[in-house]
Amino acid sequence: MRFTVLGKSPAWEDTGGACSGYLVEEQETQLLLECGNGVFGKLRERMPDYSAIDAVVVSHLHADHWLDLIPFSYALNYSPSRVHSGEMPIAGSAGPALWGPPGSTDAFGRVTGAWGSEELLATAFEVNEYEPDGEISVGGISVTFQPVPHYIETYAISLVTANGSRIVHGADCRPNNELIEFAKGADLLTVEATLAQQGDEPEDERGHMTAREAGELAGKAEVGAVMITHFSDELDPDQVRSEAEAGYGAEVILAAEGETVEL
Repeated sequence: MRFTVLGKSPAWEDTGGACSGYLVEEQETQLLLECGNGVFGKLRERMPDYSAIDAVVVSHLHADHWLDLIPFSYALNYSPSRVHSGEMPIAGSAGPALWGPPGSTDAFGRVTGAWGSEELLATAFEVNEYEPDGEISVGGISVTFQPVPHYIETYAISLVTANGSRIVHGADCRPNNELIEFAKGADLLTVEATLAQQGDEPEDERGHMTAREAGELAGKAEVGAVMITHFSDELDPDQVRSEAEAGYGAEVILAAEGETVEL
């Protein structure tokens, strides 16, 4: 399984960067994990035939995790190849599968409906909502979910191949035992590190972690490798790495666009 960072920014893009987005490839299966601001352009650099994506899976409904589904939908519906084929976008037509959390179908429609295109995503993707305690299959990848504490309903996502390789995407969350148990023993865990230091958010309203907390969580989960992500380029990357490694007790991978991990 190959895991490639397309975007790692928090809710605002790094200079020239993109928000959350990761390309997961397993033999012939290609899965896009998150599709935040700027991710579609980064995907096109890696996959000129973007229509070949098998599925997109979204952890929660903050814009930095799904907003580029809008330009992605326009491309699938109105690219020259689609227009010249004579096909017109029709809701329910075949397209890449899109899996979002409960309530996402209505949320997507409300956002795009602001300019009269409520079915924009439904004409481009096969839109589905996953069950929080359910399992879906995307080609050779088994996908399961775990609620994690954030500002809104949010799910960590586990990806497992037929040979047992396992990646856990921690999504956005504050320090929590749920993610530790869910990620236990994973080959790779992505952990967010949005906060520069403790106290940057009120303790009783937190939705994010510091780099040290991210490292500590990964250490408790006893994962094979940890990737620190969802931090701004306004932070010193050497400091982010140092704090995360102090918490983890070993080297960490610092997410950067184009960074690839092979399992």
